[in-house]
Amino acid sequence: MLSHQEVVRDFTESGLQRMAGTLAAILPSAALIQVLANMANYSQSAVAGAIWLAVLAAAAWSVPRIRTGGLSGGEAAVAVLITVAAVAAIGWEHRAYYPSGSVDLAIMGTAWLLALVALSHRARVWAPAALTVFAVHAALLIRVAGLNPLSLSQLEAAAYILVVMLGSFAVLRPTLAIHVSMAARRASLASTSVAERAAATAVQEDRRSRLALLEMEALPLLRGIAEGRLNPAAADVRDRCARHAAALRHSLTDRLPDDGGLLARLEPGLQIASARGLLVKVQAIGDRCVPPAQVARAVLAAVDAVLGALPPHQVMLTVLASGDDSELYLTFSEPLRVTPDVANFGADLPAAAHWHATLAVEEAGTGCLEISWRKAAGVDRGH
Repeated sequence: MLSHQEVVRDFTESGLQRMAGTLAAILPSAALIQVLANMANYSQSAVAGAIWLAVLAAAAWSVPRIRTGGLSGGEAAVAVLITVAAVAAIGWEHRAYYPSGSVDLAIMGTAWLLALVALSHRARVWAPAALTVFAVHAALLIRVAGLNPLSLSQLEAAAYILVVMLGSFAVLRPTLAIHVSMAARRASLASTSVAERAAATAVQEDRRSRLALLEMEALPLLRGIAEGRLNPAAADVRDRCARHAAALRHSLTDRLPDDGGLLARLEPGLQIASARGLLVKVQAIGDRCVPPAQVARAVLAAVDAVLGALPPHQVMLTVLASGDDSELYLTFSEPLRVTPDVANFGADLPAAAHWHATLAVEEAGTGCLEISWRKAAGVDRGH
């Protein structure tokens, strides 16, 4: 089960990867076109073109790693080495600068590699790398063109490109992280609100259907007793009255009677949790839930493990049963002290039980235990 945080983060990182990929494709391609358009400005234009093709290959290697948490320390070092090598090789191949000038895209075509490093690491990693690249570029530019107003303006432009691009990318990821957290929180609150409204509607609908059934069956029974047509002392009349009274109590309280059902079995564990300060609100939706003994033991063990790991606060326990399908949800809003392996509690159940248990916990500590199972003839129903 994916949390809202993971969904929003995946969507954001996908957009971030597309943006980085666009820069990684456009900037080296523009530099390659510049080489082809000004071949006379390079000692060996074929070498210069090969350098930019190699930078494009580096893009295919580095950009996908942004989606997997950014560049590792070793990958960042490789990216920096590729940048330094490309800038040095282009600077070495460039001929003297003429007054007519030519656009030198050595920094622009490689700065995106340092931007990937800035997305993945703190300033203490990318700032020295940027200074090294600038120093190499400056040394080679001054070697070729000398120290004059033109070369100084080009160095100023290179410094501006590095500062703006790396500064922008450096602040981008923490800003995105804040927006991801806020968006995930809003999505979680909206989802919880929708789920609670749906559960309340289902409870009210179930209550109305049960009261309607009582009206059709219980009122004629009472009229028959009042009119003297039925003997209230008769065993069958007493049984029918008792059954309707239990159904009425259930319709009004949404709690199942102590008849061996799942909620009755959960009651001791809920009382222990209540003694520790956990306020467990219980609601039952649908049919009476009486799971096989093996399933009930697994459900109780999973619920007790999660309740035992929670600090005192209010939680919601919802049991849904319809035909052969049953589900249990335990939602909480405080972080677990430990995270139990809930799936392991049903490891001994037969495949026919269709046992499935997951414990989803978001970064804020909120979470939900979800258990589902089916009634199956091959499962032991003993108590």
